Amino acid sequence: MRHLFSLLNFPVRQRFEAMRPRLHRLAFAWCHDAALADDLVQDCLAKALVNAGRLRDEQALEGWLFSILNNCWRDHLRGRRDFLDVADLDEVVVSDAPGPEQEYATRQTVQRVRRAIATLPVGQRQVLTLVDIEECAYAEVARILEVPVGTVMSRLSRARQALKQRLTAETAAGDPVVRPFTTIRRVK
Repeated sequence: MRHLFSLLNFPVRQRFEAMRPRLHRLAFAWCHDAALADDLVQDCLAKALVNAGRLRDEQALEGWLFSILNNCWRDHLRGRRDFLDVADLDEVVVSDAPGPEQEYATRQTVQRVRRAIATLPVGQRQVLTLVDIEECAYAEVARILEVPVGTVMSRLSRARQALKQRLTAETAAGDPVVRPFTTIRRVK
């Protein structure tokens, strides 16, 4: 891969390399498998390198790479045949931890939210991670996932509601490591 990066001009190469952690974080949020996320990002960047000439506006690089990653994810799902039709597929920023207790509580909260996100349907999970974690605009998410903006908004609404219900249910169940939701703040 490094050899392929050397074929690009230096500023574009740096931008590709800088995007790798974000692409990996997004892929991992979608698939919950570090090895698969690595493979998806690798495939995404390889396709981006081959098609780098098609990118007309370097300012759109982030959205373009997210779109390629989404297509790689779809290809993976198609290959697994877990769904009848791919078209039907529908980090929490935590406050600073002043001490070890708060750090532990923060880790537990992040794990709870990740587990809750993992239970969402794929389409909702994709929209939630793109909008709330990667801070993409609705129109950009619609373009990346190739769905209407209204679909993005409804999936996001359903995902947030489901997340709220799951996390509230855990709190009501008396989870001993659950702290008040004030430790979580919404990114967007």
